[in-house]
Amino acid sequence: MSTVTEQRGESQAASGEGESALEIAGLQAWYGESHILHGVDLSVKRGEVVTLLGRNGAGRTTTLRAIMGLTGRRTGSIRIGARETIQMPTYRIAHCGVGYCPEERGIFASLSCEENLLLPPAIGVKGAQGMSIDEIYTLFPNLAERRHSQGTRLSGGEQQMLAVARILRTGANLLLLDEISEGLAPVIVQTLARMIVTLKSRGYTIVMVEQNFRFAAPLADRFYVMEHGRIVERFGIAELEGKMPVLHDLLGV
Repeated sequence: MSTVTEQRGESQAASGEGESALEIAGLQAWYGESHILHGVDLSVKRGEVVTLLGRNGAGRTTTLRAIMGLTGRRTGSIRIGARETIQMPTYRIAHCGVGYCPEERGIFASLSCEENLLLPPAIGVKGAQGMSIDEIYTLFPNLAERRHSQGTRLSGGEQQMLAVARILRTGANLLLLDEISEGLAPVIVQTLARMIVTLKSRGYTIVMVEQNFRFAAPLADRFYVMEHGRIVERFGIAELEGKMPVLHDLLGV
């Protein structure tokens, strides 16, 4: 964990630690008549990795979807950088440099791995460039080997790599990752962990929803715990050990 911590400190210095990437205040969200989020407050600095913890149904995925404008009604404030986005449609939020990797991945079965990778347009903020194909294949050698394979022929782990890689090509610098380690073999989970360390060292800001606490714990700078659509705990990596009894009660970890 010390190596991750050292890289964490270096990347914070390089990315301008202290600058706000995402500020959420009093966020309420609904699906139809169902009121899901109840006054969520959350702050993420540039270059940070922040993890949302909680049991299923706590509101973590809805928080990511609300940031992207994919829920129904939203009220409160969601500032991405200096821009208020609560009234923006999803396509304009994306053009603020936000990339969302949903749990269902959304790989196009009829397209090859590389065709899936080339599909999304550039949506990053002005001046931001997405990763090149060569950079992505360096980060994910499995995808280079399977570049001509159809989406249906990729393993679950390869599909997850591809889902994340598509975002990296767009130029997004704020990444919203929903349960990217779920159901994957340990060797693939390790690859994804190395990817997150690499992205952080390059200045990306990452908000993760994770059920796999062992995956998230060494990677995150700060943690928010959700319950019934509210933030009930927030703490940094230095406080993690002391918070374990609370996490055991809330999450069973």
